[in-house]
Amino acid sequence: MQCLEYSIQAAFLQKFKKAEILQNLQVHIEILKRFIRIAQELNIYTQKDYLIFENSLQEISKMTSGWKKYLTQKAP
Repeated sequence: MQCLEYSIQAAFLQKFKKAEILQNLQVHIEILKRFIRIAQELNIYTQKDYLIFENSLQEISKMTSGWKKYLTQKAP
């Protein structure tokens, strides 16, 4: 839920205010990754479900990193 909130906040903020929110989003994504891994190790999720969750979180993490990188690029 927090990740969704951060992503929506970042979408509506001005460019110079987005970096901190995106950093918070990245931290929460990493926390989610750890929780999903722990849940799989405790056999709460199957290996298949774990891989689906992990792949989705990896993609979200890449998109967030790309968004942050875009913010730091200088205009041509």
